[in-house]
Amino acid sequence: MNDKKFNKWFSAFILVGMTVVTCIVTAIKLSNAGGGEHLWLLLTAFGSLMGVLATVCSANGWIITFLFGFIDVTIYGISCWVNWRDGGSGLGNALLHFAYFVPMQLVGFIQWKKRGAKASSQVKARRLSPAMRWGWLGITVAATVILYIIILRFDRSAAEGFLRVAVILDVIPLVCNIIGQLLMSTAYMEQWVFWIAVNIFSICLWVSSDKSFAPVYIVKYAFYLVNSINGLRIWLNLSRKDSVLEN
Repeated sequence: MNDKKFNKWFSAFILVGMTVVTCIVTAIKLSNAGGGEHLWLLLTAFGSLMGVLATVCSANGWIITFLFGFIDVTIYGISCWVNWRDGGSGLGNALLHFAYFVPMQLVGFIQWKKRGAKASSQVKARRLSPAMRWGWLGITVAATVILYIIILRFDRSAAEGFLRVAVILDVIPLVCNIIGQLLMSTAYMEQWVFWIAVNIFSICLWVSSDKSFAPVYIVKYAFYLVNSINGLRIWLNLSRKDSVLEN
């Protein structure tokens, strides 16, 4: 099986698998949920499906990813805010999605257009130079420490002490989301390293949540994780077409 055919079947597997599992999980949760939770379950299920469409399109370098992404990040931001409002974690991710992720969908669309992405063609991917990779690593560590101290002041969990798991699970996806989105919007291959980290820690965040719609997001980020690994593989090939590393 050639690479193009593999990507086609893998994308179909992610889309169909996520749709089936989301429908099953949502149906089970709907049968046990109270009246006020039905809307949230349906809304988060729809947002998750849009998110999977966005990540599959992004992994393949298709510019339509930003349309599906806009819908997904808007719904997810609302869900994180509701989870935090009710005493859980998620404030950092809510602020991230409303103030950063939503407008960055437009920024990404414009930048990908400049790099040749069209309805029928993939974006021209590129790679960070070694110096830029070390620079982003330093920024990631520094931003994680600073934001942890800030968000710690808003923590509503019952945990005590300086190191709190709920805050860690909120901060790391926050930082990786910010950097991953920036690298995605500017078409850098290294974005996928950050998306893999986002997916792993987001799974941990929602596993620790008691919200009725949490299982939908656990399934969502599990599929995201598998897709992000494949996205890294695809973008390694896409960025390899350029003989010189771009800054």
